[in-house]
Formats: sequence, C-alpha cells, structure tokens
Amino acid sequence: MAQQFDVIVIGAGGVGSAAAYYLSKAGKKVLLLEQFELNHQNGSSYGYSRVIRYTYDNPIYVDLMRDAYPLWFALQEEAGEPLYVKTGGLDFGFPEMETFQRMKASLDESRLDYEHLNKAEIAQRYPQFALEDGMEGLFNPESGLLKTSQCVLAHTRLAQARGATVIDRSPVLKIIPSENGVEVQTADEIYGGDRIVITVGSWAKGLLAEQGIDLPLKIMPCQLAFYQPGTPANFEPGKFPVFFAHMNGDYGEMPYGIPHEDPSIGLKITTFYGWDTVDRPSEVDYTPSQEWTERIRTWASQFIPDAAGPLISTRRCLYTLTPDKQFVVDQHPEYPQVVIGAGFSGHGFKFTTLMGKMLADLAIDGNTPHDTSLFKLSRFQLVTA
Repeated sequence: MAQQFDVIVIGAGGVGSAAAYYLSKAGKKVLLLEQFELNHQNGSSYGYSRVIRYTYDNPIYVDLMRDAYPLWFALQEEAGEPLYVKTGGLDFGFPEMETFQRMKASLDESRLDYEHLNKAEIAQRYPQFALEDGMEGLFNPESGLLKTSQCVLAHTRLAQARGATVIDRSPVLKIIPSENGVEVQTADEIYGGDRIVITVGSWAKGLLAEQGIDLPLKIMPCQLAFYQPGTPANFEPGKFPVFFAHMNGDYGEMPYGIPHEDPSIGLKITTFYGWDTVDRPSEVDYTPSQEWTERIRTWASQFIPDAAGPLISTRRCLYTLTPDKQFVVDQHPEYPQVVIGAGFSGHGFKFTTLMGKMLADLAIDGNTPHDTSLFKLSRFQLVTA
C-alpha cells in the first residue's frame, strides 16, 4: 500500500519549499521530495542573496510584489531570523533606453513611490557611482536583498514543524495521474496523493514531457561573481544600493549588483541574460569563466570604480527561461490535480513565497486570488498526450 498524502510537492527549491509551507499551514498532509540534498547548489535557489524590489517594467509584477512583501515579512517573523535586508534600489542608464522608459512608465502607472534622479543627484547620494553625462536614475527605498538559502530553509523547516514530511536525495522516476489523484514513484517508494505540485526548476521540461506537456523551456547557466571593493565600508547596505544598469554589451544584458552586510562575501555583480542556453541539465557546464569575471570587472571600473577589486568567489547557477521570460503557474490542462510552477526566468526568487502560496491555492481550491494572467500554460502551443 502506497503512503498517502493530501499533496505531494516535487522540488524543494525556492518555490517548492514555499508551496510545502503554505500547504502545511492550511492543514494539509504534505510530502516534499527533493532529488538532491536540501540547499544544494545545482539549481537556482542557493546562495547569499537575491534582489527584492517593487520596481518592475510591468504593473502586474509591481502589484504581485505588493502581495509578496508582506508574506516575506510574516515568514521572517515566524522564522525568527532576518531574511530581508533593506538597501534601497537604483535603476540607472540613459533615459532614452527602452528598458528605462518601460520601467518608468510601469512605476507611474502603478503609482509606486520612487525618485527620478539626475546624474548630479545620484553622485551626491551615492558618490561610488561614476555615471556618464545624461544618465539618470529611478530610486525606490524598499529594494534590498533576500538571504536566499536561509529563505528556502526557513520555508522547509516551518513546513516540517507543521507536520510536512521532507525527503531529500530521492529523485522522482515517474508521475502517474489518474481520476482519483496521482501516484509518484521513486527508486525506493511509491507515494499516493490527491494533488501534486511540480516545482523542479531546470528539470521541468523533461518531467513535464512525461505528462504530455511540451513546455518551451531553455536552461541558461549564469555566473555570479563577488568582488572585494577597495573600501568595503562604502559598499555596505545603507551606504550602497542594489543597482540595475540599463545597458547591454559584451558582458551581457543589464548588469546588476547587491551589497552585503558581511564584508567577507563582497559585492555581488552579475548580469541578467547573455549566456548560451542548453536544453537539458545534463548539458550544463558549471565551470566558471575567468574571462567573464574580468569583463565584469572592466565594466565596473568604468561605472563603479572602487567596486570590483580582487575576486572573492564566483560560481554558476541556472536560469530556466520561458520564451517571454514570464513564469508558468497553472494546472495541467487534462489533470487539474497536477499543479505546475516553472520557468522563473532568472527574476523569480523575490516572488517565491508568493508563488508557493499561489500554487498551494491552486492545489487546494483550484484557483487563487492573485493575478496569474501572465503565467498561463495556454500561451504556449502545447503538445498533450
């Protein structure tokens, strides 16, 4: 007889751990399965920090962050540890840049409080920047960082405290939906559930293909670099913001950075996109590129001269991209008890607690009060069995 659960969650990364947390909070009997060890480095949800911000170039995302921030604060309080560090956030670039214009238009439409700063005002507030004549900035004080691994582990720990069963190092071999629920097979066990939530990151395409869904996902191995500033005290949270540079070049698309409280971590600088993609996780090369870290240093030396001193550390993690860079949060078109979260496209971590809640809502009620209009499976030409 298979062990029975109300909901089985596959994948214990940022979204899966959050889904397990909210399902457990709703009183459901939950199983959370992870193919690797908890807090592993193979996917997208490990590390010191990810940006959290209201500032988005689509008002739907701004409104979703209005839902997400209170959830993070509530999680932080329940976990009893700091998960969010407020730094303020600066988007800078030439105002004629399309991304800059879209951002400003979205903030105006959303009626989000922000400051539109000229070069001199930015220099007065943050002399660490050396911007070009004509550059401007959009500043929001609520931007900051989330402590990535601590957030994932907090969701997981609190789900367990509410009775969730968490099993790591247990890859799923097969998912069999039926009229009565779903069966999940691993190498060691067979589990039964009324519902299932699939949140497996870069492994989603292969697993969903077995469910008759050909989701057009690509995997991008991006690289993170942490540099020792010349004067570390000038790059602490409170003295230096998270930043986004609205520009492209041979370093990649839209460089951004995150300051840290611990000077031994350094200043994180990377870019959103710009690396080659692969189709399967088995094709990922996790070897960091020294050439790329030097290109980033060259870029930083122009716009933030004291930022990128010696390289402290660098590593690669994975973006799982949809063609439009929007998420997938939906139910299987033929098996509504199969709920899918995928394709978070390199900008999803700040939403993970909200995405987990939305997936829990879909698993429990079949709907969610949050706006999922951007995230439907129906926007893709799917091939179902």
